[in-house]
Formats: sequence, structure tokens, C-alpha cells
Amino acid sequence: MAKSKKLKNFDAKRYQKKGKRRRVAVRTKRMYYLIVCEGEKTEPNYFEAFKRSLPKGVLELANIDIDGTGKNTLGIIEEAQQLRDLYEKRYQRIMDHVWAVFDKDDFPDQNFNNAIHKGKASDPQIHCAWTNEAFELWYLLHFHYYNTGISRKQYANLIERAIHKAAGSKKFKYKKNSKDMHALLDQYGNQAQAIEYAKKLEQLYEDQQYAKHNPCTKVHHLIQALIDLADQYRKG
Repeated sequence: MAKSKKLKNFDAKRYQKKGKRRRVAVRTKRMYYLIVCEGEKTEPNYFEAFKRSLPKGVLELANIDIDGTGKNTLGIIEEAQQLRDLYEKRYQRIMDHVWAVFDKDDFPDQNFNNAIHKGKASDPQIHCAWTNEAFELWYLLHFHYYNTGISRKQYANLIERAIHKAAGSKKFKYKKNSKDMHALLDQYGNQAQAIEYAKKLEQLYEDQQYAKHNPCTKVHHLIQALIDLADQYRKG
């Protein structure tokens, strides 16, 4: 076994003190995030994988809790409010950022619009990372820009075709509750491109009739918030 090299002018006590000061500094600015997903598996699986992909030290800087509720669009904001209260009791502190992740799917337009308005009106605000029609639009934007309405039934086929082409394989079969989608998108897709395409879609709509904004997604706002968190950690 090779002998370990000693660092020149290394003062162990000074290093320990410096490390201790840094850990204390990290604790004082620790942020608390709560991501409440309408779906029980698809979205939580994706965000859990995204969380694991963050630099290890980020979780010293921020606590990120992810909940899959199985609630419908109409009840997602109320569920987020209740979960926020529960987590605040657990941590004995206010949650800094609460996000609700939900889709339009086949829910009535009024329910979808009302959920978004309720999130904005909530005090403190619950940020809505919604998608019209389904969360899988975010996956597709890693490969192509879509500006015409897409049915939920089309998503699986389009995702399979995109990954087939990118991976040069015809073996991939999309599974809605897969735990591997984040890794596949990271390997074959382009996240920065997906963010830009999502921004471009946002610019197509100026009114607040969100149920008519198809295709559109706000998921990139949550993704960008997590990326900013990682950048903050890297900058120290």
C-alpha cells in the first residue's frame, strides 16, 4: 500500500476549527423545501432521483422533503397546506419553499384554474409547478420543442421514440412510474434545453385561462430553484 503523503504546513487544529466554522455557517442558512406531488409515484420518483443527483453537500445547505399524495387537482393545494403544517411541527420552523406539482389531465378546467389561483393566494404562497396536460411533457422537452396540443395518450409513444433515437436502441419501453426516468433524461436528453423550451412555451400565453394552455409546463421553475441551490452550495 502506498504511503499517504503529508500536506506541507498542515495545521490539523486550525483545519478542524475552520471546518467547524463552515458547518455552523451552513446550519445557520439551511433552507427547508417541501415538494408536494399530486401523483404517488411518477413525479415523486423523478424528484427523488433529482435530489440524489445534487452535490452531496447541498443537503447540508437544504432539507428537501418530497411527498406523493394521490390527491386530485382540486385538493392538491389544501393537501400542500396541511403537509406544510405537519412538517413545520416536525422541524419546529417555517418551511421556506413549498411547491405543488400537478397536471391538467382530464380534470375540469375550473378545478385546474382554481388550484393555481389558490396556490398564488395562499399566504405564504404555494408555488405551482403544473403541467398541461401531463408531467411527461417535461420529459419530452429534453428532446424536442412542442407547441401544439398533445394528448396524454401520445406521451408514451413520443418518449419512446425520442429515447430510441437518442440511444440508438429500440428496446426502451416507457413505464409511467419508472424510477429511471431522471437518469435516462440525464444521459440522453438535455435539461438546459428543456428549461429553455419550457420558457418559450410560457411566452405563448398571456391570459390566466391555464386549462387552455396546452402544451405548457411550469416544472422548470422548480428545477431551476434546485439548480440554483446547487450553484449556491458550489459558490460556498
